[in-house]
Amino acid sequence: MDSGFYAACTALMARSQALDLVANNLANVSTPGFRAQHEIFRSLLAGSSLLPMSDLNQAVNNYSVLGDSRFDYSQGNLEKTGSDFDLALQGPGFFVVRTAAGRMFTRDGNFHVSPKGRLVTAEGDPVLGETGVVDIVGGPVSISPDGTISIDGAVAGKLKIVDFPAGTALESVGKSYYSAPPKSEVPANSASIVQGSLETSNVNPVADAVELITLERNAELMQRALSMFHSDMNQIAAEDLPRIQPIP
Repeated sequence: MDSGFYAACTALMARSQALDLVANNLANVSTPGFRAQHEIFRSLLAGSSLLPMSDLNQAVNNYSVLGDSRFDYSQGNLEKTGSDFDLALQGPGFFVVRTAAGRMFTRDGNFHVSPKGRLVTAEGDPVLGETGVVDIVGGPVSISPDGTISIDGAVAGKLKIVDFPAGTALESVGKSYYSAPPKSEVPANSASIVQGSLETSNVNPVADAVELITLERNAELMQRALSMFHSDMNQIAAEDLPRIQPIP
């Protein structure tokens, strides 16, 4: 009964955490450049004994828990907007942004020019070029696929586009921003910029909606199982404990 109780408990916790991930994906289905997250389950073998366990013992004490999550880096669709400062990335890579918390990375190219004449994100954070912040003075503005910025035909700078080696631990910090370990970025040689477009979220709303329903049903089943185990334990305690004779 203990094994069943713990299995139901860990399963409920894992499904609850997975629900948070899927719900966050669906909440950002319309966020430009958003990258979906998917759960990674791992096996947890209960028991503190250092002695070898039988196959049966391992089977009933082997629980599934949410070990981690991973980002889906697949390309989102491109939607034309016609704005000179809406920029979409094709291929692996990120724009670099300077925030109060340090350098962050994003694929949300919904940019505009601030009153100070700087290229900034929708949150008002400066977008970085190869030599620092990007100043936009005058027009018209043209941005080539490699990030070179031309104003009225004259080169005015180049956007900084970076990528990360496989296995780099990126962390979502909200606002479509991601943080990365210091000095882990490398030049994004295979990325190109499409001016006048935005990359949509790569969340699959239909698949995630189905997964959300499945996880909710699994969580409900685990809640019922826990209630049953709790009732059985209370019944055993009420019937058997009074029969225990004190040791003389």
